[in-house]
Amino acid sequence: MKKGLVIVESPTKVRTLKRYLGNDYEIMASVGHVKDLPQKRLGVDKENDFEPEYVVIRGKGKILKQLKSAASKVKDIYLAPDPDREGEAIAWHIAQELKKAKGNGKRFHRVLFNELTRKAIIEALKSPTTLNKNRFESQQARRILDRLVGYEISPLLWEKVRRGLSAGRVQSVAVRLICDREREIQNFVPEEYWSITATLEGREPPPFEAKLLKRKSRSIKIENEKKAKDVLEALKGQEFKVERVKRVERKKNPSPPFITSTLQQAAARQLGFSAKKTMMLAQKLYEGVDLGEEGPVGLITYMRTDSVRIADEAVRQAREFISEYYGERYLPKRARAFKKGKQAQDAHEAIRPTLVSRTPEKISSFLDKDLLRLYTLIWQRFVACQMAPAIYDQTTVDIRSGEFLFRAVGSVLKFEGFMKVYGKNVSLDDEDKLLPPMKEGDLLTLHKLEPKQHFTQPPPRYSEASLIKALEEKGIGRPSTYATILSTIQDKNYVKLENRRFYPTELGFLVTDLLISHFPEILDTAFTAEMEHGLDKVEEGKVSWVELLRKFYDTFSKRLDSAKENMESVKRNGVATDIKCRKCGANMVIKYGRTGEFLACSAFPNCKNTMNFKRDEDGTIIPLKDEPQPTDFKCEKCGSKMVKKRGKFGEFLACSAYPECKNTMPIPTGVSCPREGCDGEIVQKSSRRGKVFFGCSNFPQCDFAIWDRPISEKCPICNSPYLLEKIKGDEIQYVCPRKGCGYVRSLNESKIRDLEK
Repeated sequence: MKKGLVIVESPTKVRTLKRYLGNDYEIMASVGHVKDLPQKRLGVDKENDFEPEYVVIRGKGKILKQLKSAASKVKDIYLAPDPDREGEAIAWHIAQELKKAKGNGKRFHRVLFNELTRKAIIEALKSPTTLNKNRFESQQARRILDRLVGYEISPLLWEKVRRGLSAGRVQSVAVRLICDREREIQNFVPEEYWSITATLEGREPPPFEAKLLKRKSRSIKIENEKKAKDVLEALKGQEFKVERVKRVERKKNPSPPFITSTLQQAAARQLGFSAKKTMMLAQKLYEGVDLGEEGPVGLITYMRTDSVRIADEAVRQAREFISEYYGERYLPKRARAFKKGKQAQDAHEAIRPTLVSRTPEKISSFLDKDLLRLYTLIWQRFVACQMAPAIYDQTTVDIRSGEFLFRAVGSVLKFEGFMKVYGKNVSLDDEDKLLPPMKEGDLLTLHKLEPKQHFTQPPPRYSEASLIKALEEKGIGRPSTYATILSTIQDKNYVKLENRRFYPTELGFLVTDLLISHFPEILDTAFTAEMEHGLDKVEEGKVSWVELLRKFYDTFSKRLDSAKENMESVKRNGVATDIKCRKCGANMVIKYGRTGEFLACSAFPNCKNTMNFKRDEDGTIIPLKDEPQPTDFKCEKCGSKMVKKRGKFGEFLACSAYPECKNTMPIPTGVSCPREGCDGEIVQKSSRRGKVFFGCSNFPQCDFAIWDRPISEKCPICNSPYLLEKIKGDEIQYVCPRKGCGYVRSLNESKIRDLEK
């Protein structure tokens, strides 16, 4: 008889656990949540202490049946979903269902795997805990809060703006941050200022630069060109003399090990990964990767954490590795410990490799490119955090020229310390310039004085990394929610990510302004952070989840009633413009359709004229003439030329002989469908949300579809019959679709301009 039934979330974890537990236990996966609130109704009894109505998720009935069958054959059931609130909810719901299984006297145990290694798994099974009711109720409160906001505000937006929109307790605040930043940029008035840099040389090379700092011992501010010329005139004929040389030894300490938010930020900055991609890859590293003869191995600790705490055993391993691999000089006398953040729950360790001696080089052949890059990032950060600081000499030289003071700063690295793990010298605050030997009283030779005009810059738009950092600093959301938030606000077309920066759409501005006007608490960062703090208190057992929800809903319900009555109907009225209708002369208004914004006549339904438009850099609306574009394609029915038109669901080809011939067809790409036995062609299509994709013309018989545009060009390496066009920032690349080929060709700028035409 089996020792018990172990239930995890993921089938990948099942493989990893079987490697260590063998046949002693039955190991099965729930494949995520098994129960949730119903999809098509609120599912919360607001009149009865917000009692939730849980239903079995569609498709999970079969899994529950299998779990019940396995549970009926054992006494001990070990519930081992992820060690967080979501995992606790999954465990709680599985336990509720399995209590209905045949056989009496079931013993339910909660097992928490912070890492999937033999030692951690065996120890967790030897000392299981009980289900944590407070943690479950905290997750339940969050789920109900999000359901109340989403299900009661979203229909309002459907009625007032357009169908398909959504509001979220956290996502709406994230959109507001992006909108507020964009308005800061729009309202920013740049101020002119000038800098003056002297290129000097001492007794020994090399020449170096010094910046003008003070005039008569006061900081100098040069507002315009005239004042810059006045300073240059005053410096004519003046000697440059070293007034003071200050040398200070400085230390640069390593950063703490990764938590979820800092991992997402670093992966975005250094690897160009989205938060969603980072978490997907981290999940794979945590659940287990097949290492050949070793089998499936969990390579990192649990990746949803806000704690920088490291287990004593892991610290010991790291110090032994550093001593052996890098030498005693690189090992500090005492192990490093890091202070936890104010918002940290400290439930789990920091993100680290499960075995520090498993270097990226040793396992590189078992990981694909992106998994290896992320593992390397985690491994390096962890090892570095236990290494000695980098030591450098910082030299500051003050140079007197008449009534003016110039300053030059340089740094020289003396000991690389933790930087060695990265395999290159990390910049020391951009001041790692080498200065020549100088001493007080030295006269310097002036090579040139360079005045330079500058303008103050607006705050930068948020990147994924900086938005996650802002959400974390403001206490909005939790590490486990950031990736979902960033995906949702893009999917709903509230913001766009261009060149790795978030830009709000007009729809994002509109919805944000409506919500701020009618639901100020929901869009208030301090209020949202306070709700997160309240959820933490529920988990700690200090606050009742019902009390938390009641306090929120009392105000929310009043706001909702008022908004239903008073919120402006953009869907009916549109957003006014001063553009005149070409058919009747009435003003056009902006409305929102399935594929985005368009102009509609305000005299509707008497005039049904609509047109597309674009926005200039300053936001000015420019109507577009929807004239058909000629093409070289011929109509299959009458032989006339086809023209390209734009319709409700995007671009398509129509016969130029319309209305005599009403033939239409999708835009072909010239690439044959790659599916074996299919004679279709890949054509351009549009999704329900207006996103362009490419699929087989033989649909639904053939469901081949891709997001990237196929190019009718053979791969020179593997002879793939087509390539994919990918856009990386400002660069266009042609990439082979076959895994393992790796062919990439970047197009030059002239080619890019041709494509844009």
